[in-house]
Amino acid sequence: MSHSHDHPHGDHTHHEVEPVEGSWLDPEDDRPSSVERRRFLAGLGIAAGAAGAVAVGTGQARAHVPVNPWGGGERYYAGDHHIHTQYSDDGQYTIAQQVAKAHEFGLDWVVITDHGGPAHQKFSIDQVTPDIERVRRSQRDVLVYQGLEWNIPGAEHATVFLPPGKHTVDILKAFELAYDGRVAGNGEPLALAALRYLEAQVLSGRTEIALMFANHPSRRGVDSPHEIRGWRDAAPGVAVGMEGAPGHQAAGIPKSAGGPGRARGYYDTAAPLPESFPGYPAESYRTHGGFDWMTATVGGLWDSLLAEGRPWWITANSDVHQVFQDTFTPGKQDYATTGSKGAPIDSGVRQTGYGDFFPGQYGANLVGSRSKSYVDVMRGLQAGKVVTVHGRLIDGLEVRVRSRDDLRGVTLGGRTFVRRGGDVEVTIEIDRTDGPNFSGAVPVLAKVDLISGPVTGPSADRDLFVAPGTAVAKTFEVPRKGKIRFTHTFTNVERSFYLRLRGSDGKRLTSSGDPVIDEIANSDPWGDLWFYANPVFVDVI
Repeated sequence: MSHSHDHPHGDHTHHEVEPVEGSWLDPEDDRPSSVERRRFLAGLGIAAGAAGAVAVGTGQARAHVPVNPWGGGERYYAGDHHIHTQYSDDGQYTIAQQVAKAHEFGLDWVVITDHGGPAHQKFSIDQVTPDIERVRRSQRDVLVYQGLEWNIPGAEHATVFLPPGKHTVDILKAFELAYDGRVAGNGEPLALAALRYLEAQVLSGRTEIALMFANHPSRRGVDSPHEIRGWRDAAPGVAVGMEGAPGHQAAGIPKSAGGPGRARGYYDTAAPLPESFPGYPAESYRTHGGFDWMTATVGGLWDSLLAEGRPWWITANSDVHQVFQDTFTPGKQDYATTGSKGAPIDSGVRQTGYGDFFPGQYGANLVGSRSKSYVDVMRGLQAGKVVTVHGRLIDGLEVRVRSRDDLRGVTLGGRTFVRRGGDVEVTIEIDRTDGPNFSGAVPVLAKVDLISGPVTGPSADRDLFVAPGTAVAKTFEVPRKGKIRFTHTFTNVERSFYLRLRGSDGKRLTSSGDPVIDEIANSDPWGDLWFYANPVFVDVI
């Protein structure tokens, strides 16, 4: 995020160190050792000239600012947990190519998530593993996790991943064989057993952590509200969230503009499927400002979970298979018998039917973590310390929520408390984008919504997907110049509640200020940018 702040960072004194061309102080020196030295200095409040002032998305290494400058010392690390390669039956890029692009577009971590299935389980994992190990050695600036896109029995897809470890590959192989919907069966109880299996691996010490995020949850309407609740209840330390914004964001670019002319996220189901949850409305099958209906709707499904007090987090990812106007095409190897498409082929011709962006090229998850390490980044995801950003709409978000009873306060994913009848103060600081995104334009944040709703406890209706008490508490119009800092006080608080943030460039809004439903074949993702932040809970005592 940006690196010029007016507020104090603890007791650190800031010093300037002059960059020397050709040395590790030079911001152009991207050797891993040099990058780590500059990051170490940044953590002490020392800036190596301009080395700490490079924004996310420039493709250069940078020191990430604290999520909460008032305490904690955590920093943002940008990443993507939904990436496909030649080891998916519909993918094409090598792991090395995907990681190189992630580094180019400013990411710190990625998860390789090729599709689960018979060929993947039999052949692909044994090929993916050494490829990942080679890339980890050659590209040390990016954390590369091994995972898979799980075919959830009875539902859609999900990212499942673990940190590197002695048993990581064995766990993934056993999990896919016993619990993948395309391998083992398709009943809802099997999905719950699968998540309990992953939780058991953590409890037994075979892995330090394992995470699951449901992918593109509204695309086909098959992730019912009771299933989502069931996943969280079965393994609350593993099943922690969903894609608030799907990948395939370039798919909505019109054919007249050289795009595929489909729907953003490939959310173009013509009608509910036989297996779709019957209660979902027609608008649930479309993205809204590029975000999934479950997330974008104020008082919708996401809010219904938060209103129960469930920590359920959102992310945004590329789901990259084939990149918009890239010249590469899939390899010719038989996937069914080898588990790989083979090396991609450069056709020399820009492909107009591709609907994806490379990791970090359009969307990113900014995760608050104590360090740039595999387990700490996963802990940040597990704790909901995540901001999702499209098109580099903002370069930083700092949030503090506090009462007089908890003067230090908490930030994203946190929980604080207030005495009944007391006040709760929310402080929001946003770093403007100081450079262009990868469309070449400099996005401008226009408005920020502070959304809140009461925490009413578990619902007797497991298929509830509305939260009528949730509303936009305050809309902040963003000044064209100067520091972006907003405050809001919830006064005389009588009941527990939660709050969350979203912001947009204001280009495509409904009359009520909500995102519009994206049109099929006519939705330029660069012309409708949003960020969403995960919630904070406030308990009344």
